Amino acid sequence: MAYVADLHIHSRFSRACSQQLNVPNLVSWAKMKGINLLGTGDFLHPLWFAELKSQLKEDGSGFLIYEKDPSVKFILTVEVASIYSHKGAVRRVHNLIMLPSFQSAANLQQTLMNKKANLSSDGRPIVGISSKDLLRMCLEIDKKALFVPSHIWTPWFGIFGSMSGYDCLEDAFEDLTEYIYAIETGLSSDPAMNWRIKELDKRSIISCSDAHSLPNLGRESTVFAGDISAGYEGLFGDIKNQKIAGTIEFYPEEGKYHYTGHRNCNIKYSPEDTKAKGTKCPVCGRGLTVGVMERVEKLAGRENEELRIKNEEGKIVSEAFNRPSYKKLVPLLQVIAEAFGTAPTTQKVLNEYKKLTSVVGNELKILTKADIEEIAKISGPKIAEGVDKVRKGDLVIDPGYDGVYGVVKIWQSGQEVSKEGEDGVPQLGLFD
Repeated sequence: MAYVADLHIHSRFSRACSQQLNVPNLVSWAKMKGINLLGTGDFLHPLWFAELKSQLKEDGSGFLIYEKDPSVKFILTVEVASIYSHKGAVRRVHNLIMLPSFQSAANLQQTLMNKKANLSSDGRPIVGISSKDLLRMCLEIDKKALFVPSHIWTPWFGIFGSMSGYDCLEDAFEDLTEYIYAIETGLSSDPAMNWRIKELDKRSIISCSDAHSLPNLGRESTVFAGDISAGYEGLFGDIKNQKIAGTIEFYPEEGKYHYTGHRNCNIKYSPEDTKAKGTKCPVCGRGLTVGVMERVEKLAGRENEELRIKNEEGKIVSEAFNRPSYKKLVPLLQVIAEAFGTAPTTQKVLNEYKKLTSVVGNELKILTKADIEEIAKISGPKIAEGVDKVRKGDLVIDPGYDGVYGVVKIWQSGQEVSKEGEDGVPQLGLFD
């Protein structure tokens, strides 16, 4: 039976993260979100690691459980920031590491401390170790360590980002590239954008929330085709063998690096704009921060049209390459907030969210499956209308750029985004 996993999150020991990120709260929110398997995040931080060991128990499968409520399983995960010199240039790359036991996690801790890494400074530690060498360390500790380049298109810290200096995985990992079984889309890209990169054809494409607070859990997640009872071994096999059922996606335009631009000068360019105007700021003359869409266009080995298969009538019927399906969703808290005309962080919105999820079911069910009339009975017609608009893709969108988050609106007048999305590639019905 398929299960939903959010493998990349952070703890309260990471910078700019909520102090509410603790094990009991993570379990509670994962249940409301519809998440079955949750990454621990930050296992290299000594204080968080000690807390994890005191509150979670290994269940014998490579996963962990909270004994007071074992309904949500955990997997040991950490994001590491590598800043190093390689081939004459400074590289800044974030990578997600997954390990199957407290012992293997402790071994990685010790290995990094032996190399003078400061693991206490941040839950996402910064190390002066190359991505390749970090991968080698993980494989020496456990040959089934999972090593996933994080949010690969982010300009500053993604391996394909405009500032990384890498144009392919082999540039960074060289002879160890074969051990990169997956990449993470990040908030500013969706699977279809990554399908254009031929190098990724034989790798799993996963999505995770990179959550810094409880409400952001599951805003992106991955649906695995296997059974969660197969544990870490099953997860490893699913990732290595591309047995991904689908992903839940943030609208990539809402990511803060989707378009190219310069926020200080209020300049934002689409890929078409940069073709016509270049990547030099017309206001200050400095280089623009090259966004994800521009970077995808540069590295793409195929056009969007090549991703679509049509029947004899010309109707798009499926994606090429037997790709997993995906759904772009707007978080339920945002839907409720817009219906109420207030911020998603208000107590009023949170109370309504908890009421709706306790009666109808988890957030994922509400956004994709629950009867609209049932939602209206519990929370009123405005919220039900909002959920219906999310399902139809009837949204208004303003892409993000240069560190400025994009805006996705449900009721504000303006341009609609169809179910096909901005890139013209249809979403398959993951939960239809």
